[in-house]
Amino acid sequence: MTIDTIGSASQARPVDRPAAAVGDASAQSARAPATPVETASAVKGPANVPTLDQVHQAVSQLNKSAQAKSQGLEFSVDSDTKRTVVKVVDQTTKEVLRQIPSPEALEIAKSLESNSGTSGLLIQQTA
Repeated sequence: MTIDTIGSASQARPVDRPAAAVGDASAQSARAPATPVETASAVKGPANVPTLDQVHQAVSQLNKSAQAKSQGLEFSVDSDTKRTVVKVVDQTTKEVLRQIPSPEALEIAKSLESNSGTSGLLIQQTA
């Protein structure tokens, strides 16, 4: 590669590039366009929602698994919000190290669900 000064007038030179190897991305620049997808088939709602009994059964199976026990994971379903809760528990002290969703998030969800028929406020307070 050569570098010319600004004042020198030269014609454009071809760029020195090695030949594209087989399977190289630059050699495949003339590929076919992507095929369109039906919107109705691409965006679908949940096909089948599990029942609460099925969720409890799945949670029970997860808690019995050896991998969950060795990692200190506990699975449960919150009785008020019916949401799945995962806890990371210290094996020796049985202390809950982390809970997903957090207890605060569960309280917020419970509050929002219980107030959905009324005002929908997160905090009910009068001044």
